[in-house]
Amino acid sequence: MISDADYDKLFNKLIKLEKKYPELKTPDSPSYRVGGYIISEFKTVEHTIPMLSLDNTYNEQDILEFHERVKRLLGKENVEYTCELKIDGISISLKYENGILTQAITRGNGITGDDVTENIKTIRSIPLKLTEPINIEVRGEIFMPKKEFFRINEQREEEGLPVFANPRNATAGTIKSLDTTEVAKRHLDSFIYYILFPENYNLKNQWML
Repeated sequence: MISDADYDKLFNKLIKLEKKYPELKTPDSPSYRVGGYIISEFKTVEHTIPMLSLDNTYNEQDILEFHERVKRLLGKENVEYTCELKIDGISISLKYENGILTQAITRGNGITGDDVTENIKTIRSIPLKLTEPINIEVRGEIFMPKKEFFRINEQREEEGLPVFANPRNATAGTIKSLDTTEVAKRHLDSFIYYILFPENYNLKNQWML
């Protein structure tokens, strides 16, 4: 453990070294967390498999009908479910190659999405490098904590700017910003809950994720 002051000194030293010798910057450098890049445009990328959205339901009958469809499609009478809290954010797909984050893609139209990798790298809860050098694609939600949402809106009011309607809209606008420095300032968070092709990692149910 080191003090915040010592960390800041080392971090500033790293920034200076990377500016002087950009060829030495690694894909998992901590400097990505503060942004500093202006993106000219977002490239459209095709998803590995379609990235579908969840349907809403507001009554018991819809749930019972869903249950009957599941039983029919699986050919089973007894079905167990895993229920999770819904994070109201922006869907994201993250690709890692040899344990290094290489691409982050929004849902878009479900077939293709925008490559927002540089913006996603500023989110501290998303690892730039995994503990193991594996190839994997995971999906989840990017969201803005309420505390941060209130802080940003208070600041925007002081500056005479229109406030955000809700955290989800604020998150969507932030993710599509072309200035990674502004993205870093808004302290977004993430919740990852899905792994593509789980059988490749010997995962047999949601509890094992």
